[in-house]
Amino acid sequence: MTAYSMAGQADVRKRMSPPNRQDVPQISKKLVIHQSTLYKWRSNWRLLGEVVPASEKDPDSWSAADKFTVVLETAGFNATELSSYCRERGLFAEQVDHWGQTAQDANANAVLTMAEQRDLEKRHQQDQKEI
Repeated sequence: MTAYSMAGQADVRKRMSPPNRQDVPQISKKLVIHQSTLYKWRSNWRLLGEVVPASEKDPDSWSAADKFTVVLETAGFNATELSSYCRERGLFAEQVDHWGQTAQDANANAVLTMAEQRDLEKRHQQDQKEI
């Protein structure tokens, strides 16, 4: 079993992270590290809350989890800190602001109460019987 140095793993993380956003097959081929190892590392980094997108997609195509991680990381930043963060990761401050607003709007929608949910299920069952 080959052990990889922390510097080697840091290099891989840098290659996967914005603004580089290289995908796993590219990195595997260049560094001769098995793809399953790279996927495992990426999964572990994402579990730690690091922004390591699943591919080299444009940031607007990232998963909701990756976007939300960026919003959380930048929540207390002033304009200068946010600009620096965005430059390092190939993002725009407007994107981060938009993602934050989207996250807030997602929680603004009314949620059904338990009674409303039971009523809805009951009506659904009645409809199914009629059908």
